[in-house]
Amino acid sequence: MNMLHFTKMHGLGNDYLYVYGEPQNPQALSQKLSDRHFGAGADGMIWISPSKAADFKMRIFNADGSEANMCGNGIRCVGKYVYDKGLTSKTRLTIETLAGPRTLALQIENGKAVGAAVDMGTAQVGDAVSLSLDGTLITCTPVDMGNPHAVLFVEDMAAAPLSALGPQIERHPAFPGGVNVEFVQVVGPGRLRMRVWERGSGITLACGTGACACVAAAAAMGYCPKGRPVLVELDGGTLQIEIDEKGAVVMTGPAVTVYEGEVELC
Repeated sequence: MNMLHFTKMHGLGNDYLYVYGEPQNPQALSQKLSDRHFGAGADGMIWISPSKAADFKMRIFNADGSEANMCGNGIRCVGKYVYDKGLTSKTRLTIETLAGPRTLALQIENGKAVGAAVDMGTAQVGDAVSLSLDGTLITCTPVDMGNPHAVLFVEDMAAAPLSALGPQIERHPAFPGGVNVEFVQVVGPGRLRMRVWERGSGITLACGTGACACVAAAAAMGYCPKGRPVLVELDGGTLQIEIDEKGAVVMTGPAVTVYEGEVELC
């Protein structure tokens, strides 16, 4: 009997199934196990393995089987996974991703990792893009965080049409490879409210790279400061994001283990 062991973890409710080893049929397996009715239920799967270029390597597969370049909530959980399971004793780690290497500093309490501050690289903020959706013209700000984001600022988050516009923007021809979509409300100079439609997964409770993209876009437009922490309120909780004058971004947030599981591979 061929069994696959996994650990379900989440960062602010953005949950994945984590497996140590080289990916085995990852696209189909992620689709199957991510199903919230017939599988374990998750936003996708993350595979962790040794790396020749860093301490560890992570590969991310969304619930629809597509592969993502980077996941901010996921990388914090990768750090917790390898530390808590004794795969490393280091509290400062470099993780290889498809978006390039990322460094994280683990936060340790009672011998366990509870979160991390992650060097997310440099945000690339593009010029505003106007899209025509069902006859309505909307404007969004593209941001590259190693994966693509479209940031839309709104006055009232409660009225933001995330379910209606999210999938349309994700698949819009302006973004040939698809895009993550963030609706953002400026609550104050150091506080944003954000909801996300993730490419390949739909609505999720949190998106780490999305929170970074929102702060980068807000800072570029003068809505929030550079060089000081900004709190981003997501459906699953709050992340602290800081961006400097050169666009370098650091994200700080929690990582939580939910349970260990096994599944028989057919």
